[in-house]
Amino acid sequence: MKKNIHPEMKDCKVTCACGATFMTKSTKDEIHVEVCNECHPFYTGKQGKAKKTGAVEKFNKKFGYDQENA
Repeated sequence: MKKNIHPEMKDCKVTCACGATFMTKSTKDEIHVEVCNECHPFYTGKQGKAKKTGAVEKFNKKFGYDQENA
């Protein structure tokens, strides 16, 4: 690696909009984020379940097609 071309890494405090904070390494002193692992719906279990209906079944249901008419 070349010397004197890389930025200096230092301890960084990350602050989320929900109020959670944690420390990491960065070239910045502080980072502010909107979502973290403590408030994101995927990690908190509040995320809605994905629909199991496929695109073809959804189309057939929308336009009234069924297996007998095919």
